[in-house]
Amino acid sequence: MLNSKWLKVIGILFFCTILLSSGIHIRETNAFSNQVIQHGAVGDDVIELQSRLQYLGFYNGNIDGVFGWRTYWALRNFQYEFGLKIDGLAGPKTKEKLVKASKYNEQYVKENINKGNKFTHYGGTDLSKQSKPNKGQPSKKQGKGQAGSSQQQQQQQQQQQTNRGNTEQGQTVPQKVTATHVPNGFSQNDINLMANAVYGEARGEPYIGQVAVAAVILNRLENSAFPNTVAGVIFEPGAFTAVADGQIYLTPNEQAKKAVLDAINGWDPTGEAIYYFNPDTATNAWIWSRPQIKKIGKHIFCK
Repeated sequence: MLNSKWLKVIGILFFCTILLSSGIHIRETNAFSNQVIQHGAVGDDVIELQSRLQYLGFYNGNIDGVFGWRTYWALRNFQYEFGLKIDGLAGPKTKEKLVKASKYNEQYVKENINKGNKFTHYGGTDLSKQSKPNKGQPSKKQGKGQAGSSQQQQQQQQQQQTNRGNTEQGQTVPQKVTATHVPNGFSQNDINLMANAVYGEARGEPYIGQVAVAAVILNRLENSAFPNTVAGVIFEPGAFTAVADGQIYLTPNEQAKKAVLDAINGWDPTGEAIYYFNPDTATNAWIWSRPQIKKIGKHIFCK
């Protein structure tokens, strides 16, 4: 029969086991719910998803609890970079990886949402040192003469007002989902011209490589060192081989057009590259001096 000393030891061990198991359970239940989060979803899970993606630098839109196309492509970029299945769905494996790779201060995020703050700064910085974007300040793309920017800004403000007023038991529940597959800011001519460039430059590349070429064009639009129109970027002297050899005038297929739309909607598999080259055919020594980000298909993408 056990003496009192061993009974005490067993009791302490049993108590510690209960505490540890309770702690693990609390940590797990505080990170997302059990549902798969997908495009069109709204609510707390989406807020956490956007916050964690923004913490890691994949999402730069408003944290509003609405799973639109920008959130979708941010999630796909995360999945691509972390070696997960690229499907745009936040299932168990994706959520587990997000939780391990990021932090989520739920109280801080929801306080800002409920105050009506539009913030795109949440990330791996001390909260007291973070700064909100200047209200009313146009983005780089808006400052480049793109059509429809003010209308899009008004729609975002209206959506924010709708989201702000809808809380239930501490959970932010947006009432209306407004997402579009083709964002404002680009004319049909812009899209067609980019499709021509993608087809001329990368029709032999895998699909992700075609999206990457379109993303480089968009990244140049955002960079003050390049022209501020789609046509200006594409037809800048010496910028693209397809312009030099005339392949820019080939008729693009539907895949090239889809790659352009995916890039416009936020998918950037290049990691914000502004240059790329084929190492097998490059003759310009300067391009090798650029900081390389990654290789996609036959192209190396650079800063």
